[in-house]
Amino acid sequence: MTATTLPALEQPREKIFDVGAKNLSDAELLSLLLRNGGNGKSALDLARDLLCRFDGLAGVLSTDLRHIAKMPNIGPAKSAALAAMRELGHRQLYAKVQNRDVLSSSQATREYLRARFRYCKSEIFSCIFLTNQHHILRLDELFQGTIDGAAVYPREVVERCITYNAAAVILAHNHPSGIAEPSQADIAITRKLRVALETIDVRVLDHLIVGSSQVVSLAERGLM
Repeated sequence: MTATTLPALEQPREKIFDVGAKNLSDAELLSLLLRNGGNGKSALDLARDLLCRFDGLAGVLSTDLRHIAKMPNIGPAKSAALAAMRELGHRQLYAKVQNRDVLSSSQATREYLRARFRYCKSEIFSCIFLTNQHHILRLDELFQGTIDGAAVYPREVVERCITYNAAAVILAHNHPSGIAEPSQADIAITRKLRVALETIDVRVLDHLIVGSSQVVSLAERGLM
């Protein structure tokens, strides 16, 4: 039975008003973004195909939209809708930390970073540039590497700090393995960046490592 032949109250669009979005399955929610199907398949069928092909919602959210667009009956419009949904989620979390002291809203900052980077299949090294009041000026994804790591260049970080007139930074990167434990390389680059930024009076407040279920702070571990 396809979505179009389901009783009205069992169709995702009707169900979301009746029982609320949190009570819909991943496939039902995805089908609302896809809107329609193709070649005899409903939007719900396509949503299930995506979840199966990419091993669940995490896989769908971490896959490049250009790759999803090549899936049968998906195309650019549907893949763009999925990418827009993912970005809106990121922006909603970012709004919680914007114009706030990131140290006093550290949990919100960690939730934002975890949502943004936990599904990335390669390592991305980012910097959160801050004012004297520790408000966010900008978050830049500076370096991207393979699953094993990303090359980080202190000179580029220094130049960005000068460009944004930053007073402090928080470093952040993800571990595609999902394990957020810091490596010796993580500790070494943190200390190298701290020394480089001291030359322009910019403080490194923390280095956050993002895993699948937690975010580890090097400052809290005494590893700065």
